[in-house]
This record gives sequence, C-alpha cells and structure tokens, in this order.
Amino acid sequence: MIRGRNTIERPKDEFESKLLDLARVTRVTAGGKRLRFRAVIIIGNKQGKVGVGVSKGLDVAQAVEKATRLARKNLIEIPIVENTIPHEIHAKFGAADVILKPQRRGRGLVAGGVVRVICSLAGIKNISSKILGRTGNKLNNAQAVIKALKKLKLRDNASYGAASTIKPIHKSSESEGKDEGKPEGANFIARS
Repeated sequence: MIRGRNTIERPKDEFESKLLDLARVTRVTAGGKRLRFRAVIIIGNKQGKVGVGVSKGLDVAQAVEKATRLARKNLIEIPIVENTIPHEIHAKFGAADVILKPQRRGRGLVAGGVVRVICSLAGIKNISSKILGRTGNKLNNAQAVIKALKKLKLRDNASYGAASTIKPIHKSSESEGKDEGKPEGANFIARS
C-alpha cells in the first residue's frame, strides 16, 4: 500500500538567482580559527529588477539562504530602453571601477564575468562594458555595477538630451496662503 504525500505546490518564483561567489572565511580567536562561508547571490526577474545579497553562515546552505533574503531586500529597478540602458554610465566602488555603454539592437551582451551575470538577470540584452579596476574581487565588482545601474535615469524629450528632474520646493506652514498671485506651477523648479 503506497501512501500519498501531501505536497504543497508553491507558485513559481518570479526571480532567478545565481550564486556569484562562495568563499571560506576564517576569524582567528583565542581558541583557534572559526570557519564560516560567505555567499554572494544575484537575483533578478529579467524585466528591470535586480539585487545583490551578501551573507555569512556556518554552512553553505545557511549562507546562501541568508544572502538570497538580503538580495530580495536590496532590489533596484533599472530603466531599460529598447533592451539596453538609456545612457553611458561609470561607477567606482572600492578598487572596482566599471563603465557601462548602451549598444544598438542585435549587438548582444559584450560583458564579462560579474557584469554579464547582473545584466542578464536584469533583462538587459544589448550592452557593452569594461571593468577598469585592477581588482578581481567579484563582490566589489558586483557592488560597482549595482552602483552604476542605480545612477541610470530616463531622458526627457523636452530637455534636449539632458536628463532632467523636476523637484518641488517645500513650503512651510506659515507661507500657505501667500502664493495666490503666482501662476499655477510656480512652486516647481526644473533642474538639469
């Protein structure tokens, strides 16, 4: 007689994850060395959201689980225009230095290592990149790429090619009724 197991089917997760780096790290104490594992996880939904998580644990499974949870917390949204980034961007994190350039359709992912993994999980299909820093540290390179992607902004047609943002001027409660004579929209300043 075979008993059926009650298996609960979980809905398919919208994020894909990739283990970028797994390292054994030690801490020297008076009693000896304490061994732990550090995991670096990249997650993304291939539609403009990507995140990086770094965590340590006593075993590999614990480190990966904690890093995945942190990557979900640190998700960023990337503006993608025609399967590429809107403009060229440069970022530096520690010794890591990275430059990302948009490419025309059909060019593909011209990137190596960490940049390729992050861009593919973010859903960027056409990009060119170069790691300018002399470090081979995957964690610092990943943080530099994420820092660069955070700087990306969509461009407005009205600003003739320059990225612009409109920021409101915050009024204090004392000057509430003093703006009746001003035209509508006078409380906003366009900056480029």
